[in-house]
Amino acid sequence: MTPLKRVALIGNHLPRRCGIATFTSDLRAALTSTRPALDVPVIAMTDSDRNYDYPSQVKASVRDDDLQSYRDAAAVLNSAHVDVVSLQHEYGIFGGAAGGHIVELLSRLQMPLVTTLHTILTQPSQEQRIVMQEILNLSSRVVVMSAKGHALLSSVHDVPSRKLEIIPHGIPDVPFLEPETAKAKLGFSSRSVILTFGLLAPSKGIETVIDAMPAIIAACPDAIYVVLGATHPNLVKTNGEHYRESLVQRAADLGIADHVVFFNQFVEQPTLLDFISMSDVYVTPYLNEAQMTSGTLAYSFGLGKAVISTPYWHAQELLSDGRGILVPFSDPDAMGREIANTLTNHTQRDAMRLRAYAESRSMTWHETAKRYLSCYETARGRIRPMQAAAIERQSMRPKDLAVPELRTSHFLSLCDSTGLLQHSVYSVADRLHGYCVDDNARALLLSANLVRTGETPLPDALTSKFAAFVQHAWNPDTRRFRNFMSFDRRWLEPQGSEDSHGRTLWALAECARSDGQAARRKWAANLFMTALPAVEGFTSPRAWAFTLLGLNAYCSLAHHDVAANRLRDVLAHRLLTMLKYQQSKGIPWFESSLSYDNARLSQALIETSAQTGVREQLDLGLKSLRWLMARQTAPSGCFRPVGSEGFGKQSLEPEPFDQQPVEAAATISACVAASRVSSSGEWPMGALSTFRWFLGVNDLNTPLVDLNTGGCADGLHRDRRNENQGAESALSYLLSLVEIRAFQRTSTDDRSMLVLKPTLTSDARSFALKPKSGSRLATFQISQSSEPLSST
Repeated sequence: MTPLKRVALIGNHLPRRCGIATFTSDLRAALTSTRPALDVPVIAMTDSDRNYDYPSQVKASVRDDDLQSYRDAAAVLNSAHVDVVSLQHEYGIFGGAAGGHIVELLSRLQMPLVTTLHTILTQPSQEQRIVMQEILNLSSRVVVMSAKGHALLSSVHDVPSRKLEIIPHGIPDVPFLEPETAKAKLGFSSRSVILTFGLLAPSKGIETVIDAMPAIIAACPDAIYVVLGATHPNLVKTNGEHYRESLVQRAADLGIADHVVFFNQFVEQPTLLDFISMSDVYVTPYLNEAQMTSGTLAYSFGLGKAVISTPYWHAQELLSDGRGILVPFSDPDAMGREIANTLTNHTQRDAMRLRAYAESRSMTWHETAKRYLSCYETARGRIRPMQAAAIERQSMRPKDLAVPELRTSHFLSLCDSTGLLQHSVYSVADRLHGYCVDDNARALLLSANLVRTGETPLPDALTSKFAAFVQHAWNPDTRRFRNFMSFDRRWLEPQGSEDSHGRTLWALAECARSDGQAARRKWAANLFMTALPAVEGFTSPRAWAFTLLGLNAYCSLAHHDVAANRLRDVLAHRLLTMLKYQQSKGIPWFESSLSYDNARLSQALIETSAQTGVREQLDLGLKSLRWLMARQTAPSGCFRPVGSEGFGKQSLEPEPFDQQPVEAAATISACVAASRVSSSGEWPMGALSTFRWFLGVNDLNTPLVDLNTGGCADGLHRDRRNENQGAESALSYLLSLVEIRAFQRTSTDDRSMLVLKPTLTSDARSFALKPKSGSRLATFQISQSSEPLSST
C-alpha cells in the first residue's frame, strides 16, 4: 500500500479558544513534524456567532448550526482525494440535537473515518445515544485516551474491541526543569506555587482549592494559588464573568486574596509551558467523576509536576501507583492537607515529579503522532463500516429471501378502458390528471416481464390496452411519442420528453422479445424501429440509457440489424465519453449532479457490455454503480435513494429526501445486471438490500407497500410516507418484485450471512434476520400503518 498522502482533521482549531482547538492544532503539528510529506488540511468547527482568522491549513469552516456547511465540507473532502478523515468529537461543538448535524457530513464521506472521542457518557440521553451510534457505525477506527473509555464504549455502545484503540493525550516534549527559572521569569520567585489552568467553568471546582488555602497557608506561608485561563466563551455568553467574580469574592471573604491570583487570558503554548514549569504542585479539582480526558492534566504530568487531583476517570488512571495523589471530590480539608504536605515534603514531591516525567515519555506528541499514523493506515486498509455493516446485515442468499406474493389488485384499479391512470388519492384512482405514455409503457414492460419470468401474466385484454395507448401516443408528424393525455382523451402536447420516448422504446423492445402474442410482438418490433431514429438527435443521457436497454433486448432477437447495432454503439460511446470526462475530474459519475433514475445509466453500460463484449463498458459501468451505491447507503446500512429535493441542484452530494420508488427499482435492476457479469457478492446484496427498502428497512422503518394489494406509497418524506399510491410507484414496486422473484429462482450464490424469513399475520409481516451462529438477532415489523416501526 502506498504511504498516506493526505489526512484531514475535523475539529475546533486555534485561534478558537477551547481544549479541542488546542488538541486539533497540536495533533496536526505533530503529524506534519513526524511525517513532513503528509498533507494535513483541517475542517474547523465554528460557533455560529463568531468569526476567526484561521491559519492557511484550515481549508473550510463549518458553522455549527448550518446544515449546508456540513454538506459543503464533505464535498471539499471528497474532492480533495483525502486518504483518511480524523474527527475530534466532543459534545457541544456540533449543531443539532445531541450534535447530530455532524452525521450529515460524516455520512457523505467517501474515505475511512477515524473518530477520537474526548468525552464518553455512561448514561447518554436517547438522542445522544442515537447520534453516537451513528458516528460509531461510520467510523473505521475509534480512538479513546484511556482504558476506562475503552470499557465504556464496549459496555454502553457495544463497540467491538477490534475497532477500538487507546492513544493517550499527547504532551509537549520538553526537558525536566526545576521551577525557579520560570518563577523568576513570571514574577513568582520565593513563592510556593500551586497551579490550575484551563478554561474557567463551575465544573472545574476551583472553589475547593480556594476553601483549602487557609490550611495550606498555615503550613506554607509563601503559598500562592495561580488560576490561569479565560472564562469559557459559552459561559461568558450566558452569565458573563459572574463565576470568576464569585471566586475572587470568595478568596476575599476568606482573607486570602493575596494568596490567590487569577490570569483571565488564553495563553499561547510557550507561555503556558512557563506557567506549568514554575509550579510546585499542579491541581485539578474537578467536581465529578465523568471526565474522560483532561489535556491540562496530561500536560502537567508530562512536564514532571507533582499532581494532586480529584478522582475523575482520567486522573484515576494517570495518577495511580504513586504517580500522583488523589483526594475526594469537594473535600477542601483533604485537598488542603495533601497540597500542604506536598509543598513542605521536598523528598516526596521530587520523587513524584521524577516518576511522572519518566512515565510520560510514551505520551509525547511525537509518539502520539506515530500511533495515530498507524491507526490511519489500519483504517485505510479496511472497508468503510457503513458498507461492512450493510454486508453483515444484508448479504444473504437470494433463494432464502421470502419475498411477498405478487398482488396486482391496486394496479388493476388504476386501469380503465383507455389505459393506466397516472395518479391516485390514497389508493383511489385520480382521474383529474389523466394518463401518460411513461406509465403505460412501464405497464407494457411489466406485462412482458411477467411472461418472460414465468409469472402469471396480465389479462391479454389489459396488455392490449397498454399497447393501444402506446400506438396512439405515436405522432407520425413529429416522429415522436406524445406523453400526457387528459381524462377526456385529448393529447396535451405534440410530443413528450426525450426520456419518455426512450422509456417507450425500451418497453416496445421488451414486448417484441417476450410478449405472449406473436402478432403483438411483430407490432412492437415494427414500432420500435420506426421510432428509433429520433434518438440519435437526443441530448438526454437517460433517454440514451433507456434506449440502450431497449436495443439490448431488440438486438438479442435481431442480431444482424445493422442500424440497431450502429445506434447502440453510438449511444454507449456517448455515455462512456461523459463518464470518462467526469472521471478525469475525479468523479466516477456521468454528470455533475444526481437526479432521477440514476442507476439506469450504469445498468445500460453493464447490460450493453454483456452483448458487445467491450470491457471498458463493463468496468466503468460497475465502477459508476459502486460509486452510486456508496451514496445511496445510509449510515445505518439501509438503502437511501437519492432524494428528489436535490433534483436540479448541481451537486453530487444527494439529499436524503424525498425518497422515490422509481430510484429503488432502477437500483435493483442495475445490481441484478451487475450480478450476472460479476462474481462480487456486493451486487446480490445491493439488490436485496434495496428491495427491503420497500418493505420498511429504510430511514423511517416504515413500509411503503400494501402487501395485500400490491399498492406502493409515492415516496418517503422526512417524517412520514406519502400515502398516495400512483401508477409509477406501483409499477416500480411490481417490476422490482418480479425481478427479485426471478433472481431468487435463478441465483446460485451461496455467500450467505443472513437469512430473511417471514411470518404473516392478518395485518403485518415480520421479517427476522437470522444470522449465523454468534451473531445477534434483529427483527423488523413490516406493518400496514404509517407509524414508525419497532426494531429489537
